[in-house]
Amino acid sequence: MSRPKNCIPVSEAKTLQERWMDTRATDIEAVRGSKDASDFTFSLSDLEEFVKYVRDESTKQNVQDPGIRVYFAAYNDAKSTKATIFLAPTKKVGVDDLNNYNIDPLNRGNTGWPPNTY
Repeated sequence: MSRPKNCIPVSEAKTLQERWMDTRATDIEAVRGSKDASDFTFSLSDLEEFVKYVRDESTKQNVQDPGIRVYFAAYNDAKSTKATIFLAPTKKVGVDDLNNYNIDPLNRGNTGWPPNTY
C-alpha cells in the first residue's frame, strides 16, 4: 500500500505537537494547576472495529460518505478530571457536516501519564 495522501512528515508532526505543548498545554496547566492529558492511544483493532461499525451503520442509514470527527472532551467524576477525546461519526466529510447522532461515538482509549511527547 502506498502512503495515504494526507500523511504529514514526522518532523511536521513533532512541530505541531511541540506547539501544542508550548501554548495550549502550558495554558491548561496554569489554569488547572496541574498537567492534563495530551495524547490518546486506541488499538488498531479497536479503530478498525469502529470504522467498520460506522460504515455498516451509515450504509443502513443510506449515508454515502461518512466521516469521523475528533472532539476534545473532559471527565469530571470520581475517577478523573482529565481531558479525553472521542471520535464521532458524521454524515459527510467537511468542515460543517452534521454529526450522525444515530451512531455511538468511540471513547475509552488510553492516555500517557505523564503526557507523552511525540
